[in-house]
Amino acid sequence: MRLSGGAAVLLAGMILRAAPAAGANCESLAHLSLADTTITAAQTVPAGSFAPPEGKPIPVARGFCRVAGVIRPSSDSDIQFEVWMPSRDWNGKFQGVGNGGFAGAISFAGLAGAVAHGYAAASTDTGHHGMGTDAAWALGHPEKVVDFGYRAIHETAVKAKAVIAAFYGETPRRSYFSSCSNGGRQALMEAQRFPADYDGIIAGAPANYWTHLLSGALWVVQATMAEPNAYIPASKLPAIEAAALAACDASDGVQDKVIDEPSQCRFDPEKLRCKGPESDACLTAPQVAALRKIYAGPRDSKGRKIFPGYSPGGETGSGGWAPWITGAAPAKSLLFAFGTNFFSGMVYENPAWDFHAFQVDRDVPQADKKLAATLNATDPDLRRFRERGGKLILYHGWSDAAIPPLNAIDYYRSVVSAMGENDTRGFVRLFMVPGMQHCGGGPGPDVFGQAGVPQRDPQHDVAAALERWVEQGVAPEEIIATKYKSGMNPSSGVVRTRPLCAYPLVARWKGSGSTDDAANFVCEKPSPAR
Repeated sequence: MRLSGGAAVLLAGMILRAAPAAGANCESLAHLSLADTTITAAQTVPAGSFAPPEGKPIPVARGFCRVAGVIRPSSDSDIQFEVWMPSRDWNGKFQGVGNGGFAGAISFAGLAGAVAHGYAAASTDTGHHGMGTDAAWALGHPEKVVDFGYRAIHETAVKAKAVIAAFYGETPRRSYFSSCSNGGRQALMEAQRFPADYDGIIAGAPANYWTHLLSGALWVVQATMAEPNAYIPASKLPAIEAAALAACDASDGVQDKVIDEPSQCRFDPEKLRCKGPESDACLTAPQVAALRKIYAGPRDSKGRKIFPGYSPGGETGSGGWAPWITGAAPAKSLLFAFGTNFFSGMVYENPAWDFHAFQVDRDVPQADKKLAATLNATDPDLRRFRERGGKLILYHGWSDAAIPPLNAIDYYRSVVSAMGENDTRGFVRLFMVPGMQHCGGGPGPDVFGQAGVPQRDPQHDVAAALERWVEQGVAPEEIIATKYKSGMNPSSGVVRTRPLCAYPLVARWKGSGSTDDAANFVCEKPSPAR
């Protein structure tokens, strides 16, 4: 007798409730029947190390039940996914793990991190296999583009909850999703399209206006390649950052190599124009023009804004402009890779498409017409998510060289405009992070629990703050960020702490005490525009 998907889940749950807590019946999930889904693996993995199908082994802090499968909601879908569930001491919660770039791989490290802290977790490749900057898979595969756009993340959440219910005999009591970049876009897509999937969502540096973001990427590429002398080599970035800091660093009352309010910074690149022979300390006239375009953002022929520009400050560093904007040479930046792959693979589906032909007035509307409904997560109407008690936290680093930070503010303001300020504050918070680059790094304090699962107290950990908000009703008004001497390693020692204030408030030094101690700052209204 063949059982329906729901009956199979119920039966498996009844069996496993009577099983030992160590998950001895994990292997029985290989026979679980779920709609449009084939289970390809179900195995108990002991603590120690796990060898993914590809790549190097990763450490795992506790044993877990691993279920892998493929979901095919369309004839051209092939959504690979994995669900990892602690063999013991499950905290009763589910964590969705997102993807960066064009996805194309399951995040095994994200799964391991969630399981280590007691969460059941799931990740997907979003329906294709490839590098994060590659969109060649999209040529001739519109259903795969839909899977990448929104369907795979939703289907994975639904199937994962069914697998979890089968293993533990109960569904998760709370479900959370936290991710950054394209993962931030996925997060907002979940809140907008599938409000029942998650109770709490963190959207970091969201690439939610996908069609305009990647149009803006080509705007930057063209600005720096309009003529041979327009390209800005990475060797000039220290001079650009120093000039921006000289103009705006001290405007917040603290000179710390961080511009707290870049949107209020009136740095004029003309100050860097070479007065004599060109050197790394100055810019040519075409380079000055290119830098102005990068800060201003793309405009159409009538001067209308297509997307925000990049912020001054934080141009140097491993996560700054060198990898994203300038590249090691012309046409070698990450913005070049993302922009050209988007238009050649998704918009025009032509590998021979030439970025030199890109025109804002023609190509941005074409991208919107074909793909906005599938890829953009810009809907400000979050009433369904709010009505079921959902909570949303957005964050964005002010020194992000991948996604202009003003985009996050634009989206937050659109929600306020659509739903009213009081309603919005009842379930949404935005935290802008001075000096942080893309999802982390940069000159400012950049560690505040954005890895996805709570590891510290709600005052220092945005994931813990989200869970307290969902489960106890305490909304986060400020979160303390930390700058360590080495990356995200607490054992390396603390350089500085600062409060991140719920937008539109900003952190202000009280005028006494160390400027490296968050206790000496208070959240206040921002400075008036100059």
